[in-house]
Amino acid sequence: MDLDLYRQIVEGSPDAVILGDREGVIRLWNAGATAIFGFTAEEAIGRSMDLIIPERLRARHWDGYNRTMVTGVSRYGAGDLLAVPAVTKDGRSISIEFTIQMLKGPAGEILGPVAIIRDVTKRFQREKELARRLKELEAKGAR
Repeated sequence: MDLDLYRQIVEGSPDAVILGDREGVIRLWNAGATAIFGFTAEEAIGRSMDLIIPERLRARHWDGYNRTMVTGVSRYGAGDLLAVPAVTKDGRSISIEFTIQMLKGPAGEILGPVAIIRDVTKRFQREKELARRLKELEAKGAR
């Protein structure tokens, strides 16, 4: 396959494709990432992933990230769907789901993770509202 075709797939994806290096610096940021988070590639590339990680979750994120970079093992298996909050350029909190894949160099060394991310905020809010309504109905039925 042609390298240009890969570029088109990554750049044209409505999902965010973000690559972090071993230190957690953003090295790839596609148009989907811009649409979801609001930062352009020029604003994001070269910056820490803290850009989109809520401050209250950063310590936990970096503990796991650094451990994975040292051991090469993530507690999240290939294909595991992770769900976490994230932050946009304008400071909004959003809900995201993503998968990660560890990228390795020619000698098997860890280069860093690539994440494929989808904004699921609307679905998360609908589910939260349905759960609230169900709880109300159950409370009424228990009376």
